[in-house]
Order: sequence, then C-alpha cells, then structure tokens
Amino acid sequence: MKRSNEPIFWGLFGGGGMVTAIVIPVCILITGLLIPLGLLNSDTYSFARVATLASHWLGALILWVIISLPMWHAMHRIYHGLHDLGVRTCALHKWLCYGLALIVTIASAVLLLQMLMR
Repeated sequence: MKRSNEPIFWGLFGGGGMVTAIVIPVCILITGLLIPLGLLNSDTYSFARVATLASHWLGALILWVIISLPMWHAMHRIYHGLHDLGVRTCALHKWLCYGLALIVTIASAVLLLQMLMR
C-alpha cells in the first residue's frame, strides 16, 4: 500500500487555520479600529518596532509561524477547492499549490534569519 503525504498537509492546514482564527481578528481590531480611532498609539506598530521584534529569535519565530502556516492553510484550501469546482486536479496542481506554500515558508525563514543576524 502506498504511503500518503496527506496527513502532513492536513496538519499544516489545521495549524494554519488555528493561527488564522486567532491572529487575524486581533490584527483587524488593532489596525482597523484601535489605531484609526486613536485608542492605540500608531507608533506602537511602527516599522522600527516590528523590525526590533523580528530581530529577536522568539519574535522571528512567531512572525514565521504567522506567515507560513496560514499560507499552507490557504494553499491546501485552494487545492481541494479546485476539486469542489469540478477541476480534475493532477500532480501539477499539487506541486503548484504546495510548492508555493513551501517557497513562501522558506523565503520568510531566510528573511527573518537575515534580520536575526544583524
């Protein structure tokens, strides 16, 4: 019997869904309501502060999880959404979807590691 790699993708999908469900509402609250209404100082989320966060290993790890897991979630949803739309998926579709998620994961890790090395 052939081994399936689907449990790995489902795990990344589930993790991305959880991160998205927790982080996105907070981001919308902060950037969409609290800062525009003046309830939160906009300097708190300046580029310099976020760069400082990314230059610490724990901050970089948190940012990497916030970037990469939702990407895996989205690409898994798109791949299976193609099937729901009646598109006959093939290995190319799988490589494109999951390959893009892998590229974003690696690129974000490299960029965050560069910020850590400064």
